[in-house]
Order: sequence, then C-alpha cells, then structure tokens
Amino acid sequence: MHPDLCHLRDQLRAILRDMVDFGPTISTPPVLDSSFEAIEQEKTGVEEAVNRESVPGLRSLRDAVQRDLDVLEKFLADADNACLPPLSTNAPYLIAVWSEVLHAPPPIVSIWQTFHENTHPKPRTRGPRKTPGVKVDVVAENGHRWIRVNTVKNSRMLAEFRELDSYLTDSDSGAESTRSSSSDHRPSLAPTEFDNSLLRMGCSLVTAAQKNPFPGTVSPQPPAITLRLTRLDPLPTDPKARDPRIRRTIESLREMGIDVQLGERDVVPIPRAVPKRPAPPCLQPTLKVNLDLSLLIALVSDITHAPLPSSVEEAEARFVPPPSYVAWKRERAGVPTEAEGSMKHSRALANQALQERSRGLLQDMYDRLIKVTGQSPPSHEGVEFWTTPEARDRCLRIVLSRIGGAGERRRARALLASVIKSSSDQEKAEETYWHGSRYPRGFLPLLPIRVFASDEPPEDPDEQNVGEQSEFSRQLAHTCRAILAEGDAPIATSSPPPPPLGDGNDEDEAIPRAAATRANPRLTSHTVRSLLWGAAKGYTTMTANRASVKAILREVKARGRAAGVGLNAPSGEAPDYDDSTGVEKAAIWVVDPRSLAEGMRSDLPLIDGA
Repeated sequence: MHPDLCHLRDQLRAILRDMVDFGPTISTPPVLDSSFEAIEQEKTGVEEAVNRESVPGLRSLRDAVQRDLDVLEKFLADADNACLPPLSTNAPYLIAVWSEVLHAPPPIVSIWQTFHENTHPKPRTRGPRKTPGVKVDVVAENGHRWIRVNTVKNSRMLAEFRELDSYLTDSDSGAESTRSSSSDHRPSLAPTEFDNSLLRMGCSLVTAAQKNPFPGTVSPQPPAITLRLTRLDPLPTDPKARDPRIRRTIESLREMGIDVQLGERDVVPIPRAVPKRPAPPCLQPTLKVNLDLSLLIALVSDITHAPLPSSVEEAEARFVPPPSYVAWKRERAGVPTEAEGSMKHSRALANQALQERSRGLLQDMYDRLIKVTGQSPPSHEGVEFWTTPEARDRCLRIVLSRIGGAGERRRARALLASVIKSSSDQEKAEETYWHGSRYPRGFLPLLPIRVFASDEPPEDPDEQNVGEQSEFSRQLAHTCRAILAEGDAPIATSSPPPPPLGDGNDEDEAIPRAAATRANPRLTSHTVRSLLWGAAKGYTTMTANRASVKAILREVKARGRAAGVGLNAPSGEAPDYDDSTGVEKAAIWVVDPRSLAEGMRSDLPLIDGA
C-alpha cells in the first residue's frame, strides 16, 4: 500500500534516529572554567552547555519531521486508505534539508534561519503585518554559506509558465482597446521581463545576503548562496515536461552568482557527526597569566582573603548592611527603595562567600599552576601575572573610592604599585598585600603584577615578544581587533549617569562608565582590550566575567574565517594541544566573581581610611 509513502516514512524514522547523535562540528573552545557551577556539573557528570551545544534550528527541524512522520504513520495504518490517492506530505523537503545539514561544509551555524533585507528592523507594531524576511534552510561554513532547498517539480513550473502566458495573451488581445480608451485603463498583470517564482526567490536571497555580510572583514563580503533544486530537471525524458524556460531560469540564477545544484543527493548511510579530534582531557593555564579588571577586583576583595564562613547562616549574617551604610547609600542615590537593593547585594555577597568556601580563588590558582610548574609553591621565576594599563587604572579608581574597604584599598595599592624599585620595596608590598589574609605570605607569586606597555598590542608585534599562539588565540585576536575597529557604542542619553563615588579622601570624583562596544553591547572596550592582549601574547586571560566570555565566544564563532582566519590550523602548523599528554593551553580562564565586600561586612567596624 503506497510504497512511495512507506519509503518516505522509513527515511523520516531514520532521520529521527540520527538526530539523536548529531552534534556540532566545531571544536570546543579552550576555555578553562573554574566556576562553582562548572565544578558541580563535573562532579555529577553533567557536561557544560557549551560542550553539548546544539545547532540552532535543529529542534524545529526535528519537530517538523516528527509531525510529518505521525501523519504518515496514521495514514498508512488505516487499511481503508489503500484505495485513496497518496497523501500530500512535506517529507521530500524535510529529507532534502537534513541531507544538506549532513553534507554542508562545517561548521553549521543554524537551520531554518530567517534574514531580513533591513539589518536594523523597525520596532514591532500592533497588527498582523510582519516583515516576511528570507528563509535560509542551512547556514553553513561558519556563516559563510547559505543553502536553500526547493522541491519544485517541472509540472509546477510549467503550470506557472502557462499562467504567465495567459497574462501575455490577454495583454496582447486588449492592447488596441486599451490605447483607444485610456480612461478605462487598468494595469496589466503581464510581466515586463522574464520572471518566475524561482527567480524571485533567487533575487531575495541575493539581496538579503548583501544586506547581511558576515562580520570581521575590512571589506564585508556577503555569504555564498547554494540553491538545491531536488526535483527540477532542465532536460527531462518526457517531452511533455520540457520547456526551455526551465533551463533559462537555472542559467539566470547562476548569473546572479548563485550556486545551483540539481537533483537529490545520493542516498548514502548518514554519517555520524564526530568531532574533528578528541576533546583534550585537560586544560591548563599558561605560565604567564593575563588578568582583566574583574580579576584584579577579585584579588583584592575581602571575600578572597577573609576567614571562610562556617555555615550558610554565618555567610548571610556577615553581609547584613548596617543602618549607617543603608542611609549613606540612600542619601547618595536619592532612591527610597535603596534598602531593598542593598539586601539583594548582601545576598549576592553571601553567595560569593559560600562559593569561596567551596573553592577558594587563590587556592584554585595555586593548584592549577602547580600542575604547570611542578613546583610548590609555584616558582617566582616561571609564573608571571600581567594586566593592561586601563585595567590597572580602573581598578585603582574603583577600589580607592568608597566602594573599597580599608583592607581592600591597602591590597590594591600594594598589588598595583606602579614602580617597585628595590627588593625592600618588593618585601614591603608583599607584607602589605598579604596582611590580614587567611593565606600565608607569598602563597602565590602575584607581586609585582606587570603592566603591558599600552592598552592595545601593536598590529605587527615583535616576534620575540609574542608567545606561542594557538589557532583559537589567532581567531580571538582577530575578532577583538575587528570589534574594537567598529568603535564604542554611543551612550544612551535616556540612561541616568551613575551616582558619583567618593575617593578615600571624601572628595567626590565620578568614575566614568565603562564604554560598551558598538559591535556587541555586552562587551566593554576594556574587556576586549584585555582579551586582545592575552590572545596576541598567547597568554591565558583570566576573568570573572562569564557574560563577556559568552559574548566574545559568540563573536569568534560568527566572524569565523573572515580575513583568512581559519577554523583549523593549516597543514604543517603546530597543533593547539600536545597529543602526547592531551594537555591544551587555555586561552581563557573563567572563575566566579568576588566583589568588593569589606564595606558591607556587618562584623567589622566601619573604617574610612586605609
């Protein structure tokens, strides 16, 4: 009964089985995650979301396949349907899309994505009207290729041609009467040039591609377009199915720059999506670690150095803001609900203290660096910590305002001393930084933190000053430069400026708000510059800003191979990791944040100086 439908049913069943094993073909970025959440997932055997990343649109395709399969199975299960005409189904199209997913050049960015000719769509308005957009079945090759599937048959195109011919016939027969009776003139439906639905689809794809070039190139280039026509034959064996306009249509599409592919792909066993290489079992930081602003704050935070709370209740009680602090905040902000905000902040600090109890920041750094150096404590000669001038300056301005407590200010001055002229200065800075910490003096070779010569590395750095860059680091550096080249986003005039923050001398001095990048408002310029320095040097960049890491990884993925940056190292180039040990250098190291918290301690007296 209906053998063709049975064959389609079997194919849909196979697709659903294979979708279970389908995964992204892009390698996992070398990001070392020491956050509490990641450690808990590791303990329970739950893989992090980035490692189980699903291709956007895959679920929609799977749901569509399941719906069509359910309809087919219901139809075929009813014996009374044996004498009925075959059921109309969308299965050929779904099968063709899945075939393109499997055969498309990796990595696949999305399935069934809609692009708009206007890259900045207008705000939504009430009513049924919506901008239609252009549907792309598979966005492949890291966004550099769009693939569209069309299952139109010769018979459908012939019917369309006959309809157009009728318009032409009606137009010719009524030409004279139209000229003689201009008052009764109505526009003709006859096309003024060769046109049909496939050509209109091609024009829409080309226009949308030009309006949506892939980012990251000096001269933005539109993605290449592939149009797969699975059932259209320009030279069919049946003379009744022939029409020279079919071949002309295909030629016109190719003249637009579209790669037109005819026919269904060969039926082959569906390949399993396997990683290009096994995931390395271990990520390790480099000996030279680049610290962004969030990490500098964490290194001076009271949470990092204070005795650990013995319980959840103690952690919560530690950060109940005193009435004097709430009154001061309310007076400066002028907002009556400031007390509620202070309580939320207190809960966040208590949570950070509990995370510190689970896995201390300095202890984590110590443990991981021991694995790299093989020495305990890690050698002062081998391990170095670096930061940018901008991160150093912003850290000092933030901590030395009233945000930082007395101990936090003292640690910041010692940690970020601009000049340490002698060993006695070094000894004094060490003593000052570790004073009052639960860790012994010299637990980590943090001092002196070295500062890069400029906020951004030069375009053509001296080879002697550049570490061993991995392929990912090159992609990251290229992406950071491209983002910075687009400039900063304009500051919204509707947003009120942050309240001024006093420095240690009770003099109000506003701290400028960090500028967001124009390319991605989730990324601040100083964060991108820090990541750029680490990538350019081949150092591990350590950060407590998880949102920025997610944003920059999305940018790296989106910008892909732009301007010659490939996803895989060229042949003959050193691999990103050591095959013999399975160890890979981490480009980014993410930890949980540690905020400035000393001023919120309820068990310490308020001290205004340091």
